[in-house]
Amino acid sequence: MTKLTKKQRAVLDFIQASQQEEGVTPSYADIAKHFGYSSLTTAVDHIRSLQKKGFLSHSFRQARSFKLTAPLQRLRRQIADIPLFGDIPAGWAQDREQEALGCVSIDIGSLGFKPSPNTFALKVQGDSMIGKHIVEGDTVILEHGLSPQPGDVVAALIDNESTLKTYTMEEGQPFLRSENPKYPALFPVNELVIQGVMITLIRKRNA
Repeated sequence: MTKLTKKQRAVLDFIQASQQEEGVTPSYADIAKHFGYSSLTTAVDHIRSLQKKGFLSHSFRQARSFKLTAPLQRLRRQIADIPLFGDIPAGWAQDREQEALGCVSIDIGSLGFKPSPNTFALKVQGDSMIGKHIVEGDTVILEHGLSPQPGDVVAALIDNESTLKTYTMEEGQPFLRSENPKYPALFPVNELVIQGVMITLIRKRNA
């Protein structure tokens, strides 16, 4: 199968997302604006490459007429469905029960990792992690069972309350650091349990 570059794959994903969310394919101008290209030429070049590789067809007599073709179905075999276990407070820690609410589909090739049975997703609520560019509405992808290193973003239970914070060590003692000066560091009184270490995040286009 003909391989795509990371940029070509990103353009193809953007076209597919636009079709699913808006019912129409993006124009060259839309593609250039989304990816920050300084001219339409770069967008046109990517589209032509996708057409040559058989991933897109296009009617020259009709605007916004890109169509995803059969090879994309083979490409989508690299899509993994990761269980979404509700949301997690990125603010003050809260008593929160997590339960499966569905799945998040991840393109393994473009994100560069292969999910395991211990991979799971959570929706972010709150603004305590903005210093690490994690905002409300993001979906964080985490791995259960990894040993956290100082600086890792983790989903944790601190004294039985759930939160998303940065794992930190000081004089051999672990605690949780916020990435927003509005919130204090969290030191466990009794117990700190790391539920998962963040490996990536997903952000909606309009977030």
